[in-house]
Amino acid sequence: MRRFRAGKALGSLAMAAAVGTVSACSAGHTAVVDTSQVESNSASSPLTVASTSAATSLDFTTTGGAAIPAVLMDNVYETLVRIDEDGSITPGLATSWEISDDARSYTFHLREGVTFSNGDAFTAESAAFSINYVREKWTNGISAAMDPVDKATAIDDHTLKVRLKQPSNGWLWSMGTATGAMMTPNGMDNLAAQPVGTGPFEVFRFAPSEFVELKVRKNYWGKPAAHDVTVRYFPDTISSVNALQAGGVDVVWGVQNPELLDDVKDGIVTEVGTTNGEVLLSMNNARAPFDDPRVRQAVAYAVDRKAANDILWNGLAKDTGGAPIPPTDPWFQGKHYYDYNPDKARQLLEEAGAEGAEITLTTPTLPYAQTVAELLYSQLTEVGFKVKLESAEFPAVWLGQVMGAKDYQMSLISHVEPRDVPTLFGDPDYYLNYDSPRTRELLAQADSAPEQDYPKLMAQAVDQIMADAGALTLMNMPNIVLTRTGVRGLHPDQITDALILRDLSSADATASTDSADNTTDTTAKEAR
Repeated sequence: MRRFRAGKALGSLAMAAAVGTVSACSAGHTAVVDTSQVESNSASSPLTVASTSAATSLDFTTTGGAAIPAVLMDNVYETLVRIDEDGSITPGLATSWEISDDARSYTFHLREGVTFSNGDAFTAESAAFSINYVREKWTNGISAAMDPVDKATAIDDHTLKVRLKQPSNGWLWSMGTATGAMMTPNGMDNLAAQPVGTGPFEVFRFAPSEFVELKVRKNYWGKPAAHDVTVRYFPDTISSVNALQAGGVDVVWGVQNPELLDDVKDGIVTEVGTTNGEVLLSMNNARAPFDDPRVRQAVAYAVDRKAANDILWNGLAKDTGGAPIPPTDPWFQGKHYYDYNPDKARQLLEEAGAEGAEITLTTPTLPYAQTVAELLYSQLTEVGFKVKLESAEFPAVWLGQVMGAKDYQMSLISHVEPRDVPTLFGDPDYYLNYDSPRTRELLAQADSAPEQDYPKLMAQAVDQIMADAGALTLMNMPNIVLTRTGVRGLHPDQITDALILRDLSSADATASTDSADNTTDTTAKEAR
């Protein structure tokens, strides 16, 4: 029996299956939903965080994308375990846990005195409900992270037992992400606008694609958040940076135009963190010419990843060697699988009889994607492809056409969910249409292997994926964050799917509510 208690971290050998897009469906709805009558528990004006990745719903049980978990996880919803900044697993709503000798039974001991924002008590019954609800009701692809679970059962009010079908190195780690969000049965009626969690904030108002207002919760079980926070969505980085310089926002999260950094005013601080965001050049493995691995390999050799990094990020992004893993994953090896070699690309196209192959690159209407598409057009044309560029409005059209219907030849998007190799490449029905029995075998072996063998087997799976050129990662995106002087407590490194706001504070919270409201009106018009 292995025992884990508060203050003792479990190693970060894990994976989290996840859907890899930046936003979700139902774009364009702009009605403001007043979700609560709660009054602010903060003595200061709210702090405002600007983002260009908009939440169009607050229900990630049915809607894919990273924007919803970013604003809700750790802020509104909490999990039994938390993922620390070094990737280790630490206590959350569970103070300790034991793992059986066969690694199939987990017994969690839960915190007492924890309540949901609607007043319900957090108990082992609600924890068991949350886990079983993912397995039985979720339609979001990230629910695959719960596939190892056989059953979750409440032993008493504060003791939860989870039985797995087979050992899983990745399951406990995934419980620190969105799939591990603890919910109450009495809070499921309006998840899209009024999520109910145990976290330090609750949603006060929500306008899809415009803003989410988070109010500090009274009677929160832990250390209270310092300020109310509004996450406000902008159509592009330029408008969000302009709002920061004009005093309308306090933080710009995820700057996608690093050239803007040269022009920011004094009094603005720049931080660069890490992300899980792999900019993935996807090739539909089931559609010609990309049903031939030699053609996919030719693409990998034809693309100059360094040039893409320089154009998009002034060299601030991380080259992962083409592999779909961030450097923070324990199976990252630093290998360069496909170095830029146009001659090798031409040779492979000739071997495949694919010289002059016509391909269409379907690009989401996101700044980084539109910018790098021009470079890809040039480099792929140079080696002999006949390239056509087309744009797909993001999120609704791209999600429906590319990810949903798989009606595309080539596309690109940043997959930002943590440890998502099993979802991207372990499911032959995923939009990549990558179907490799050997890769699936390696991923299954890795998940059920002894813990010490997990990174080695995951690395072998990555090697197989890259040998097949199932897709090509152009770069691992940096997280460039701008803050006004005096704002502190932000966490620029993204280890999981959460934008952690509980520690965000300011020596002088000067954000103007009136300015914020005016910004909302302007942003709504521009977004439409």
